Amino acid sequence: MKHNQTYLIGIAGGSGSGKTSFLRELMNHFTPAEVALVSQDNYYEPKEKQHVDENGQHNFDMPTSIDRKHFYDDMMALISGASIEKLEYNFNNPAWEPQKVIVNPAPVVIMEGLFVFHYEEIWNQLDYTVFIDVHHEERLNRRIRRDSEERGFGVDQVKYQWFNHVRPAEERYLEPFVSKCSLVVDNNEHFGSGLDELVGVIRGFQGK
Repeated sequence: MKHNQTYLIGIAGGSGSGKTSFLRELMNHFTPAEVALVSQDNYYEPKEKQHVDENGQHNFDMPTSIDRKHFYDDMMALISGASIEKLEYNFNNPAWEPQKVIVNPAPVVIMEGLFVFHYEEIWNQLDYTVFIDVHHEERLNRRIRRDSEERGFGVDQVKYQWFNHVRPAEERYLEPFVSKCSLVVDNNEHFGSGLDELVGVIRGFQGK
């Protein structure tokens, strides 16, 4: 363990891999006093700071799209025993009123998001790493359903982002780390066995 009082876990997976559902089920096994969760999604830079591609489309799938320093500083604050406070990101959906997110320190801290392995300063602090694995064609179908229903995006817009932004980012910034992860969770059908294994890892740490 790299920190005397805190066990740091990094969880990543491509878009549509089911990270949200996996994390929801994981957190149902623990209290906030046992496990703290920090989501990269809440650290997006404002739209005006995002990279614009050659077709004038904002690219939110780059390491620079995240306030990397704030993300790291909040992780270190939790390790030091301080609480953190953040407004959730609303994915530029004007109908979605962002809520305040308060995370209190806990013995186990989970850092989740596409770039948690790519950001070297975070990767080097992690004690255990988890990759949620789903075939990319299935993930595209899931993303189309999610973004049309929850975020109001059209199918053409989703596919443009997928082939021009999402997949290139996954191939460059995420997939090179898969072979280095402590646990790869197959979620093509269901993540049950992988979830059980991670719950066991956390319970094992708690029992020390």
